[in-house]
Amino acid sequence: MEDNKQQRKIMILIPCYKEESAIRNVASQAIQTKLGDVVVVDDGSPDRTAEEARAAGAYVIVHDVNKGKGNAMITGFTYALENKYDAVITLDGDGQHPPAEIINFVNAWDETGADMIVGSRMANTTGMPFIRLVTNKFMSWLLSRSLGQKVSDTQNGFRLYTAKVLPLCIKCSSGGFSAESEHLLQISLNGYKIAEAPTSTIYGEEKSKIRPVRDTIRFFKMLSHFRSEKRKFKKGQA
Repeated sequence: MEDNKQQRKIMILIPCYKEESAIRNVASQAIQTKLGDVVVVDDGSPDRTAEEARAAGAYVIVHDVNKGKGNAMITGFTYALENKYDAVITLDGDGQHPPAEIINFVNAWDETGADMIVGSRMANTTGMPFIRLVTNKFMSWLLSRSLGQKVSDTQNGFRLYTAKVLPLCIKCSSGGFSAESEHLLQISLNGYKIAEAPTSTIYGEEKSKIRPVRDTIRFFKMLSHFRSEKRKFKKGQA
């Protein structure tokens, strides 16, 4: 078992857009963990995000134009499969996800054998803006009902995906921030195990890139589509 752990190949994926002020520090800290290869997908940033990531020592893939976080993740997941990684750990490039906590996901993977590990900030929500806390709890409750299992922090982008579930995620059609919710739904629908790892989140003065109206509409469209697919899936098993 220990030999298998030592041979595992992990990729640390940081999808980002306009993060020139934070990405060098985030990528550097991720590299310092020595837990995996750090790959940054710069989603068409007009600033020096790519240059700063390279200066930190990360491998950088650049989109010519901004395609949305979901598409940046697809690019990273595709690279991971092509290069035969066993798992991908995702975190944001703005500094909200402490790279020092990447080890929590590796430990949770070892302990549970789950195919997806979702970070949870719910053990300590001190410092989380009230509107984000309320939104996270509501979305998590709503998604958990569709998943058929409780996931306490479905809006947390700090995650581990095993290679087995990456093809499902690559097929997801949500190109923006709702992609991470779609990942959860598809992974659950296909019978893969989902577990959690404790994380904290650092909130600074960064501006959220989520567009509330557009992304909420996309989220509910995606959820409606999933429920329809779930009914078809169950009917096919009957």
